[in-house]
Amino acid sequence: TKWVLIFPYKCFSRSEPKKIRIDEMTIKKIGTHNGTFHCDEVLACFFLRQLPEYAEAEIVRTRDAAVLAECDIVVDVGGEFDPKRHRYDHHQRTFAENFHSLCPEKPWVTKLSSAGLVYLHFGRRLLAQLTQMKEDDRQLDVLFDKLYENFVEEVDAVDNGISQFDGEARYAVSSTLSARVAHLNPRWNSKSQDTEDGFKKALKMVGEEFLDRLDFYKSSWLPARAVVEQAFKERNQVDPSGEVLLFSQGGCPWKEHLFALEKELDVESPIKFVLYPDLNGQWRVQCVPAGLNTFQNRLPLPEEWRGVRDEALSELSGIKGCIFVHAGGFIGGNKTQEGALEMARRTLQAAAQPPANGSS
Repeated sequence: TKWVLIFPYKCFSRSEPKKIRIDEMTIKKIGTHNGTFHCDEVLACFFLRQLPEYAEAEIVRTRDAAVLAECDIVVDVGGEFDPKRHRYDHHQRTFAENFHSLCPEKPWVTKLSSAGLVYLHFGRRLLAQLTQMKEDDRQLDVLFDKLYENFVEEVDAVDNGISQFDGEARYAVSSTLSARVAHLNPRWNSKSQDTEDGFKKALKMVGEEFLDRLDFYKSSWLPARAVVEQAFKERNQVDPSGEVLLFSQGGCPWKEHLFALEKELDVESPIKFVLYPDLNGQWRVQCVPAGLNTFQNRLPLPEEWRGVRDEALSELSGIKGCIFVHAGGFIGGNKTQEGALEMARRTLQAAAQPPANGSS
């Protein structure tokens, strides 16, 4: 899919004379503040410009309350949050909203910036417009959540000064989207302090990055989720335990989707192993980790198999076609799908046996 940026950029600052246009009364206006720009209002403006009613809108950058009052929608300035009047500022002392407070079914509690506010109120329609999916499509809702969690929330947090973690950082990260937008502002000692060109560059940059991320999630991430979801539905046909997933094709990124689907489907017995073919047509049995960010496994392959290969491993395990078991016990290989499945089954059976000495 090729996303198209809608960028007939019309922007003026109140420090510049405005040209009178015959069709001015029909052109919608998006209001935001002038001066130093930040990633949140740039992203908010980009989101709005992708909607049909704002595609040709003029972006008015000012802090003049009388001028902002004439705008059809105002983001990141004005001291008001009033969706009915399309006012989306977050700087007022009374504002403490997050996704969860406005949409209780959502988990995120990061304070919203103008980007998050616009995304919350227009995001589903924005994604439907860009992907041609229907707003009530379950997949669109999955995309909506993913893009907030992995794109917009970061912008909200940075703009509101919310640290990613407690304590001192071990090193600096200076290449975030918010940091790169900030870098497009004039330097403090530049002769010209005009921000219009930088704002235009920032609008283009955040737009391209958002569309690239959307394209990835729609064309790669969602199909991977569908593969894992199908494997969940068929897991009891693979093994009666329901603890083994089978992928007919290797290379599918499965871990994130597996954990998410276990939670969504309320799976009673957590998945222990996944089977898939490698590039040589042989089969792998891989242990499911205890979590996304750990090297610990829910159930590693037997200790006595680890580091053993080929015929020695087949003889030791009693399973034909064995190729290897990694010394860490998290993955093994077999020449056939049946052999890889048997390696998983034997491990499950061993784990179900009481200790040899009868103690617990």
